[in-house]
Amino acid sequence: MSKNFELLQQAAKEQLVTPAGVPMAVRRSTPSPAPAPARDIIQEEITKLVQRLFFRDGQAGGPKVVSFSGIARDNRSSAICPRVAESLAAQVDTSVCVVDANFLSPQLHSHFIAGNRPGLAPALASEGSIRNFAIPLSSRNLWLMPMPSRTAKGDMHTHVERCRALFAELREEFSYILINAPPLTREPEATLIGQLADGIVLIVEANQTRRNAARQVKERLEAAQVKILGTVLDQRTFPIPDFLYRRL
Repeated sequence: MSKNFELLQQAAKEQLVTPAGVPMAVRRSTPSPAPAPARDIIQEEITKLVQRLFFRDGQAGGPKVVSFSGIARDNRSSAICPRVAESLAAQVDTSVCVVDANFLSPQLHSHFIAGNRPGLAPALASEGSIRNFAIPLSSRNLWLMPMPSRTAKGDMHTHVERCRALFAELREEFSYILINAPPLTREPEATLIGQLADGIVLIVEANQTRRNAARQVKERLEAAQVKILGTVLDQRTFPIPDFLYRRL
């Protein structure tokens, strides 16, 4: 049975931001930084998500390879997936690798302020060691496999066997692999990634994701035998002030 998670949005300025630092809804102007209490709330919710997803009774025992994907094209996985990876790396002593598999809109290199090379696409087209395509980050146990640039659709389907071998090698090299996948409504690569992972976490945007679209995605994933690990309800707002909400 899948789990439901929530990432709280208390106000427009407090929402999770894209890797570039600009809210999805207002990309044309740079917002003021979220107040410290808002950042604390966001981090608290990310920590809860990590605990419920990867740990059982406080001990590591959950899935090792997890894909994050939104329902629609304008999804939030590029903001949520790297934050989850950072939180997980801070809570475990073993290695964590976050993989940008969003071929049409790679963004994780911006979040981590890292070069967007060599990355996943070159790894699919070559036979080198997987470590040659990953970048060690400032955290001692966190790695990034970026996406070099906007890549033509179908690369994963063109190299299916190499993709399977690559994921098998990732499992051998890293203890945890978190994947930023394309949105599910339009990109078949997201379903393939879900099949290669231990399961998928769906990002559902409050007041944005249509019920029928979510139902169709769920049915398609079940038909493809992709395990749905949980659903993140993102950018939910509350009609009462945060300090009152937290006392409930």
